[in-house]
Amino acid sequence: MLCERCQQRPANVHLTEITNGQKNESNLCEVCAREMHLQGLSFNFLPQMSLQNFLAGLLKHDPGIGQAAHADVAGKSCEKCGLMERQFVKQGLLGCGHCYKSFEERLEPLLRRIHGSSKHSGKVPERAGGPLRQAREIESLKNQLREAIKLEEFERAVEIRDRIRELEKDMKQGGKQPDAGQGNI
Repeated sequence: MLCERCQQRPANVHLTEITNGQKNESNLCEVCAREMHLQGLSFNFLPQMSLQNFLAGLLKHDPGIGQAAHADVAGKSCEKCGLMERQFVKQGLLGCGHCYKSFEERLEPLLRRIHGSSKHSGKVPERAGGPLRQAREIESLKNQLREAIKLEEFERAVEIRDRIRELEKDMKQGGKQPDAGQGNI
């Protein structure tokens, strides 16, 4: 198969785009694909979005970051690598692991906005994760219980409490105890 663009060289770059259920394919030679990429042409596709470009875009439009009104923090820098906050806002990349602590007050709201939480909990493996999955479910139920009590939804709170007791009983019978930090409510 020949390149769809130059019709001279063999097509060995195959691109597939699916937009709104419509599939578009392009078959190009390496030379044409490289030229189109260097010229900024996107094969009629959306431009590539890297994670750092995504973060930089969010940071630039966040009223709490990079704004003139917050000049006191715009000059903040990482103590270890020296990365300035304005560089982070521009690039969307942190310089080192210590940057997370240095820019914590700015990163936490951003992480909450993206992930819904600023705490990473990861995934639990299906085969080996039974006790961990139960412990996480218990912790989630305890959070729901606190919320139900706060909202004075006592019938719901009783149901949640009973479910927590069931799960804790199952864990004890299986020889598995929930983490010490997950005491009874």
